[in-house]
Amino acid sequence: MNVMRTGMLLAFMTALFMGVGFLIGGTGGMMIALVVAAGMNLFSYWNSDKMVLRMHHAVEVDEANAPEYYAIVRDLAANANLPMPKVYVIQNDQPNAFATGRNPQNAAVAASTGLLQRLSPQEVAAVMAHELAHVEHRDTLTMTITATLAGAISMLGNFAMFFGGGSRENNNPLGFIGILVAMIVAPFAAMIVQMAISRTREYAADRRGAQICGNPLWLASALNKIARGAKAIVNEDAERNPASAPLFIINPLSGQGADNLFSTHPSTENRIAALEAMAQEFGRAPAAPRPPQVPVDDQPGDERPSPWGRDGGGRKGPWA
Repeated sequence: MNVMRTGMLLAFMTALFMGVGFLIGGTGGMMIALVVAAGMNLFSYWNSDKMVLRMHHAVEVDEANAPEYYAIVRDLAANANLPMPKVYVIQNDQPNAFATGRNPQNAAVAASTGLLQRLSPQEVAAVMAHELAHVEHRDTLTMTITATLAGAISMLGNFAMFFGGGSRENNNPLGFIGILVAMIVAPFAAMIVQMAISRTREYAADRRGAQICGNPLWLASALNKIARGAKAIVNEDAERNPASAPLFIINPLSGQGADNLFSTHPSTENRIAALEAMAQEFGRAPAAPRPPQVPVDDQPGDERPSPWGRDGGGRKGPWA
C-alpha cells in the first residue's frame, strides 16, 4: 500500500511539474517540462547520495577511525540482512542523522558529531537502525526525487512572471490566473505532497528500526533527545539546503511545527507514543513517564542484553 501510494504521489508531482510548464509555456512548455522532469529524476537517481552528503560536508569513516560507530552500523546491517552501507560523520553540533542512496547496494548513513556525543550507544544504535529501515524501504531515493521535483516546481513558480505564461502565443487559456496558479498554488501543492511522503515514511521507518535494533524504547529516548537538541542548535547547512530536511530523522530546520500538513516530520510526541505502544506489544513497558528522559538501558526492569555495551563511556572515534 505504501509503495502504491508513494508511486501515485510521485506521478502527481511529475504531472504538477508538467502543468506548471503548460501554464508558463503552453503545450510546448509542458513537453519541455516533461523532458526536464525525466532528466532531473535520472540525475537524482544516480547522484542523490553524493549531492546530499556534499551539502552537509559529510566525511566517510571506517573501522579504523570510528570503530564503535562503524561496528554499530555493521551489526545492525547484518540484523536487517542489508549490505554494509558507507558510513559518514557530519561535523555539526546539532544531533541528527540521515540515510541516502538509490538502493541498498549503494546506500550511505550519516550521523552528526552532536548525535554521537549526546546519545548513548543504545540510542545511537536505534537511530542508525531507523536510517537502515529507510534504506531497506528505498525511501532515500523516493524522498530525494520528490525534493528535487518540489524544488524545481518552486523555481518555475518564481520565474513564471518572467516567462509571460498568459500570452496567447503560449496557448494558455487561463491567462493571468494561470500565472498565479504557477506562482502560488503549484509550489504550495508540491510542498504538501513532499511533506506527506516524508511523514508517512517516518512512521514506517520508526517501527522497522525498532525491530532491527530490538528495543522500541531506545529509539523513543533518542527521538526525545534529538528533538530537544534540534530546537536548541541551528543547523546552518540544513537551513541553506531546506529541500534535504525530510531526509533527517528529526526536522533539522528551526521553527518545526506540530503534526500537520505543514510539517516535514510527524510530531515527536506522536512518534514516541507509537514506539511506546510497540514496546508494550513486545512486553516491555516504559519505566519513566513519556517522553523518556534517560537512556533506556539505565531504566530498571530492562534486562535485554545489549551488543553495544552497558556503559556509555570509553567511546572511540571522531566524536570522542
